[in-house]
Amino acid sequence: MELDVAGLEKALRERVRGEVRFDAGSRAAYSTDGSNYRQVPIGVVVPRDVDAGAEAIAVCARFGAPVLSRGGGTSLAGQCANTAVVIDWTKYCNRLVSLDAQRRTCVVEPGIVLDELNRQLSAHGLKFGPKPSTHSHCALGGMIGNNSCGASAQAYGKTVDNVRRLEIVTYDGTRCWVGPTSDEEYQEVVAAGGRRAELYQGLRDIIDRHADDVRLGYPDIPRRVSGYNLDSLLPEKGFDVARALVGSEGTLVTVVRAELHLVPVPAHEAMVVLGYSDICAAADDVPRLLEHGAPELLEAIDGRMAQLMRQEHSHLASLDEFPEGGSWLLVQFSGDSQESADAQVRELLDALGKSEDDSDVSMSDDPRREQRMLRAREAGLGVTARPPDGRETWEGWEDSSVPPDRLGDYLRDLRALFCEFDYDAASLYGHFGQGCVHTRIPFELKRADGVAAFRSFLFRAADLVVSYGGSLSGEHGDGQARGELLTRMFGERLVSAFSEMKRLFDPDDRMNPGKVVAPYRADENLRLGPLWRPRGEQTAFAYPDDDHSFTRAVMRCVGVGNCRSHEGGVMCPSYRATGEEEHSTRGRARLLFEMLGGHADSAVTDGWRSTEVRDALDLCLACKGCKSDCPVGVDMATYKAEFLSHHYAGRPRPAAHYSMGWLPLWARLSRLAPRLTNAALGAPGVARLGKLLAGMAGEREAPVLAGESFVQWWIARGTPEPDPADPRTVVLWPDTFSTYFHPAIAKAAVRVLEDAGFRVAVPVQAVCCGLTWISTGQLTTAKKVLRRTLDVLRPWIEAGTPVVGLEPSCTAVFRSDAVELMPHDQDVQRLAAQFRTFAELLLDDTPEGWQPPRLAGSAVVQKHCHQHAVTKYDADRELLRRAGLDADVLDEGCCGLAGNFGFERGHHALSMTIGEQGVLPAVRNAPDETLVLADGFSCRTQIEHGGTGRRAMHLAEALALGLDGPPPAGHPERAINRPAPAAGDARLFTAGVIAAAGAAAVVGCALLCRCRRER
Repeated sequence: MELDVAGLEKALRERVRGEVRFDAGSRAAYSTDGSNYRQVPIGVVVPRDVDAGAEAIAVCARFGAPVLSRGGGTSLAGQCANTAVVIDWTKYCNRLVSLDAQRRTCVVEPGIVLDELNRQLSAHGLKFGPKPSTHSHCALGGMIGNNSCGASAQAYGKTVDNVRRLEIVTYDGTRCWVGPTSDEEYQEVVAAGGRRAELYQGLRDIIDRHADDVRLGYPDIPRRVSGYNLDSLLPEKGFDVARALVGSEGTLVTVVRAELHLVPVPAHEAMVVLGYSDICAAADDVPRLLEHGAPELLEAIDGRMAQLMRQEHSHLASLDEFPEGGSWLLVQFSGDSQESADAQVRELLDALGKSEDDSDVSMSDDPRREQRMLRAREAGLGVTARPPDGRETWEGWEDSSVPPDRLGDYLRDLRALFCEFDYDAASLYGHFGQGCVHTRIPFELKRADGVAAFRSFLFRAADLVVSYGGSLSGEHGDGQARGELLTRMFGERLVSAFSEMKRLFDPDDRMNPGKVVAPYRADENLRLGPLWRPRGEQTAFAYPDDDHSFTRAVMRCVGVGNCRSHEGGVMCPSYRATGEEEHSTRGRARLLFEMLGGHADSAVTDGWRSTEVRDALDLCLACKGCKSDCPVGVDMATYKAEFLSHHYAGRPRPAAHYSMGWLPLWARLSRLAPRLTNAALGAPGVARLGKLLAGMAGEREAPVLAGESFVQWWIARGTPEPDPADPRTVVLWPDTFSTYFHPAIAKAAVRVLEDAGFRVAVPVQAVCCGLTWISTGQLTTAKKVLRRTLDVLRPWIEAGTPVVGLEPSCTAVFRSDAVELMPHDQDVQRLAAQFRTFAELLLDDTPEGWQPPRLAGSAVVQKHCHQHAVTKYDADRELLRRAGLDADVLDEGCCGLAGNFGFERGHHALSMTIGEQGVLPAVRNAPDETLVLADGFSCRTQIEHGGTGRRAMHLAEALALGLDGPPPAGHPERAINRPAPAAGDARLFTAGVIAAAGAAAVVGCALLCRCRRER
């Protein structure tokens, strides 16, 4: 029977408290997870509470619509993609419901993120034990559905080992708590009758008939995640219905609450990293390590991953901590004291006949150093996804597990299988203490022969792991990738028992159908596949790291989901503020992928003109946080500029594109009458009308223009222009913001540069990096602006003169965007190499012996997002250290203003929400005597507009203050000069406009009367 989609949507809107989305954009954003698979959902429901989620399932059951419950959407086997109604629990159903610290238990809703749960538990010295590498964004509901593990499972077991009870909802509406069931409790359930009794009796019947099969057919290894947990129903396991349902991937029930077992947070930890000749030798040593110790984790990294990290300049600080070797084991112990943890490491080394001084040993009891080393291991998926050699790698056999004492031989046979299929570029790493192996394999998934080889490999690999007494999956689950392989592992009788369990809970196969039981083939529903035919498009940017292909650039996103994290780094501010998949980097990449039109069933059908893609990108701040924070280097700011260029080609643009997109031109024109311009921008009534016409947020005050621009000041100063070839010459870049709005910054920079022994040159002709045109997608104009700028700078470019930028976003353009926009222009390439940040120049190019002025004290620093992503902040940190400042460089994410974003109409509330998530409270809490530093004009403006009571200064201003001695105590920023609005001028301007309008009205009336008399 054909599904009544319109009726279903209407009923969901009427009966479900929450957001019901059947629009093309939402369906596109949820069309895939972190796997090789893609299925466009029917619609998406975001329930306001768990009761609303249960009601959504009831509505779907009435219409016979399939249902897919989804958490963080990072699944690697396809279990979070389906043609179903997707219920996303993460936005609202994310509470820690209750906590019993004495019993070490808690009750949670399915959408709570693991790191957030552990943050709330930390005050009680407790945590949830399993910790997957996606801990910053994976949801507990997804962990339960997937039976997640992570490195810490070495000490605490899988998720199934840490679940006490579950509150479940079946497709037919049965809702109850389930857990371990004694014989007396079982009899009570049966006596009560109803659907719950039917379920319990059916489960007892299944396990009674298959108990011997389960005992013999389930491998006795630490990491068996494949298949349903029928073993939890065995009498010796307490007939635990909750644990039987863990790892069922939403194919049997939906979990609406869970009671979890908690563990104490380790008081102290110590780690040792051991180097080996290769990964197989490391695996061979695992049994010996386990024999002589009980580590809380035992992880492995191979030389291939380390090679990729070096080539991609990723986690280099972590690699520097590693000892000699071609592969490594990371072994961590915990104890009640640091001495206890250290002693366990030393006892292990003694047993191995090693010393902490050996070249292949690196020991640490520094938690921050250990976290750096572990982050390298957690980065495995992202680092190995897009190798620099261009051979894309994929999931599919990324998660096999064998007995730890057979791991070395298994890896050798797996490598031989890789070679047979020409998959020899795969990295091998993972949770070796439990025999779990992670890898990404260079399958060819775009051609029919490659897909056939992929399928053949999976069956061969399944037979191989079974021959070692292992499991198809050690933590990622079966989904579609391994569903049809289960017979190879368990045999027909046990797979038949899985089918019985499925029919018992979901007789009509409506809960995540086609996964685990009666699964799709492993080569169906591929995200790519031999029928995938995306449109080829001419683009403005060159995408040099993506074979000059926008399609390949969009395909960088492999669904890791780091953009859904809630703290640390910058990515992704719009997701952190909205909680919306569509407004995450991953969600936007999904929409762009669908926009390319490679599949006939794509939800996005109108290409570059798509309003769904435009709306998703509208809340992208173009902060470039994803360029550095995304493990595969997605650069959504560039993709947004590309999209806007095509979307508005040949038709009118939003008003903000003309007002703020052309800001450099308007700022230059303001020199004709800066005081009058400021009066107009601040005039009551008139300014509001102007903002409305300009597409500017009415809540924002327009920045005040300086009466004298920096370039005007420079010309009046009459400094002779130095010889470009003089090694002491440096060009100070006169960006729009430091020239027209905050010229005191550029003046301070001149003073510091001259103090450092440089001879400063300033271009006095109009120059611009083109940033505002780039960010609004006016790329043809941006190229013209850049070409004119290159003409002006040519003498300095030819001489190789350093050019120093003060505004981070402008510097980032020359170091990144301009190179991609004009890849064949050699002057652009040269200028990129010559462009320095202020701190880089002062650290690397100053005459020997120069030291920055002393600024003894403390500073709160908000680094600009483009500093974070492109130019980095290492040089600034070092310069601040040399200046004697104790700098607290905030890790609170984007300020929320982000260039024109926070000034645009409709963005103000979101902009302030982002600021209030970290940056603004941090500045408010800074002591009065602390310097507040922010090099970005946007950051400084947001700090002022955000009610912090503080004014941020640029690094150049701080150093210039230091030339005069210690900065003044208590709000030292008061010593710097900023243009101030003249309220009297604004009121006079309004009065003048009113008077002019009145005079015009009088004249008009007089003329009208005269015309009537003459008739």
